[in-house]
This record gives sequence, structure tokens and C-alpha cells, in this order.
Amino acid sequence: MIKALDLITLLLGWSYGFLFLLTLHSFIPLRRNRLLWIPAYVICSFFANMVIYSNDLPNLLGALLLLAAYILLFHSGRWIEKLTAVLVFYPVVVAVNYLMQDMGSRLFFACNHVSGNPSQWPPGLLLISTAIHTFSLLVRLLFWLGAWALLRKYLGRITSDLTLRMWLIVDVLTLASIVAIFTIIYFLPEEAAVVYPICAASIVSSFGCIYLAAYICSSVQTACHAQELEQKQAYFQDKLRDEKRIRSIYHDMKNHLLVLQTQQANSEVLNESARSLQEQIETYETYYHTGNDYLDMILRDKSRLAREKQIDFHAAVSFSEGAFLKPLDISTIFGNALDNAVEASEKLPESMRLITVKAAAVHDMLVIAVENNRRLDEFTPQKTSKKDSFLHGFGISNIQKAVEKYGGECIARPKEEKFIVKIILPIAESESACAVG
Repeated sequence: MIKALDLITLLLGWSYGFLFLLTLHSFIPLRRNRLLWIPAYVICSFFANMVIYSNDLPNLLGALLLLAAYILLFHSGRWIEKLTAVLVFYPVVVAVNYLMQDMGSRLFFACNHVSGNPSQWPPGLLLISTAIHTFSLLVRLLFWLGAWALLRKYLGRITSDLTLRMWLIVDVLTLASIVAIFTIIYFLPEEAAVVYPICAASIVSSFGCIYLAAYICSSVQTACHAQELEQKQAYFQDKLRDEKRIRSIYHDMKNHLLVLQTQQANSEVLNESARSLQEQIETYETYYHTGNDYLDMILRDKSRLAREKQIDFHAAVSFSEGAFLKPLDISTIFGNALDNAVEASEKLPESMRLITVKAAAVHDMLVIAVENNRRLDEFTPQKTSKKDSFLHGFGISNIQKAVEKYGGECIARPKEEKFIVKIILPIAESESACAVG
């Protein structure tokens, strides 16, 4: 009977390890190399089943370092996301394991007034002890099943849209849980009743931080959708105004053509009419049809900005294959690249101001290129030439983060008299990833 319970205990431990790995994977995904998944499962199960007793500093620190090293090696994502995973899940695992082990031990000794070496106990007491231990592992597994069912929808809402400051807010709140669980287990004696409520509070606090991160992500996405709707409304209102202006230009063109037909070549009236026509036509907004409505609006706004600054702006964009990109990521990629190009072009003589945007599908890759002229003797900083580097120095890095979410690559480099930002995104892989998500 004891051997059967030991086998069940073993199965419960490995099942618990798999469930914990699945929870971590939902928060920060495993690396794509599937050869790493088996050792990841083994190490994750070892950590998940660690039991830390009171005043056990080596295991407290060892478990923390083990989880940090495991997440660093086997999971993908930014360093801030990995730090958050450590701060969220370490206190929960330590608290749950401590509670289950301590409660099972207290229950056994409360029912059986025994002492001494367990190897000297009679078979009946060993059976009871093993049964209580197995039951505590079952309760622990059921707890994590319930936690997984509760947190699954929130874990799925947490995306890479959070900024560094947002992640730091979550981390600061989570730090309270890790400090509390570390302090209460190490410094307080085993019989102190306050250990239980503090462990429970640490669990609730850590899970609450997951909800907070999911809520912030939802708020960011809602704000993005609201901004998209506002831009669409402004876009179509501009179109209506331009249609009225086109009708006016058409009427004036007829009058100007009648005048031109009656004038001698190179006359002052002819030149004045030509200039008037040119000015009216140049004020007409160019509308791009890229195959993506959101990108059309971005190019419209940036081309108008470039024209106001006397910058030649040319776009040859076919973006029907870019439907897998989220509007926020399209705005990050094109908005930052074009803002940088406009800023660099302003420093040049008007004759050198030129921005070119190209995008098209090449085989199974989506290729984007943004080019602007530059001086050969111009110093190219790593981030920004502006004084406020904190606010303005992350254009390229933000593009890289957005591109990395889709398994792509961003290359930003000077080439002779041009500065080029080139982005390559795998279409099929990105579409399948979005479908799974």
C-alpha cells in the first residue's frame, strides 16, 4: 500500500511540475528550440516541488536563484518580463509548498502523538504519514488547477505592449510579496500562527499583480483602438473636405484653361495662371492605398507633415500581406521610422530633403524600408542627438521590440548618403502565431 501511495506521490509531483510549466509558458513562452523543452520540464518540476522549511536560508536563496536561472535560459522575452515572472511565481510556489507541507505535518502529529525517527515507527503510522503527504500533494495540485483556470484568461491578455515603466509598477507591487514570504519563513519560528495568513496574502498579492498587468494591457489596447477610431474619423472627414476642394479646383481649372487658350506663350497672365493651378493642386492631399486602412492614415499624416517641412515624400507600399500586424505595432514601426526620417531631413538643405518608404511581400517575407538623405560627415548617434534622450531616444529600440514579437529583424544603418531602416517580417509564421494566440 505504501509503495502504491509513493507511486501516486511521484505522479502528482510530475503532474504539478507540468502544470506549473504550462502556467509559466502562458506568461512568458518557452524558447522555440523544442530540444530544450525536456530539460526545461525537469528543472521546472524540481523547482516546483522544492519544500522550504523555516529558517532555511540556503534553500530560500537557492530556490530564488534556480528559478531566475531557469527562466533566463529556457524562456524567451525581455529581461523585465522575466524579472516579473520570478517576482510573481517565486513567492507563490514557496508559500503553497510551505503551507501544504506544514499543514500535513501538523495534521499528522495532531492525530498521532509520536516522536522519534520515522524509520522506527510502526507500519501503520508510516502508512498514515504517507497517505497524509499524498493527500497534501493532491490538494496542492488541485489548488494550481484552480489557479490556472482562474488566471488563464488574464495570462492570455498580457502582451508585449506594456512599457518598461508599466512593468516596473507591477514589479514594485510584487516585490512586497517576495519580501514578505522571504522574511516570514526565514525569521519567524515554525509554531507562529502569523505565517499562514502572510503566506495566503503573498499568494493573493502575486496573483493580483497578474490581474493588474492584464488590466493595464487591456487599457493600452483599448486606448489604441480609440485612437484608431479617432484617426479614421479624421481621415474620412478630411476626405470629404478634399472632395469639395477638388470640385472647386475642377471649376477653376476650366476657367484657367479658357484663359490659357487666349494668351500668347510666356505671357505674364499665362505664368500667373500656371502658378495658381500648381498651388491649388499641391494643396490636394495625397491618399495612399496600401491595402491596410490604418497604414493609409499613418502615411497620410506623415506625408502632410513632410510637405509642411518642405521634404519630398515618396511611398510605394503594398501592405495587403501585413494584416497579421496589430495597429499598435504598425504605428510603432512606421510612425517611429518616419518621425526619425523627418527629424533628420529637417537638418538638411531643402534640395537634399527626401524620404522614401517601400514595403512589399517577397516570397514569405514582408520587407519594409524607410530611407532618408543625410550628410556624409554627419555623426550618427546610437540613440538620439536630442538633449532629452530619455523621451526621444527609443525610436529604433521600440521598432525592434515590435518586430521581435513577430520573429522579425530590424536593421538601421547609414549607407553612403542615406540612412536606411530595413525591417523583415516572416508572414506565414506571424500569421500562424496570431491564429494560435
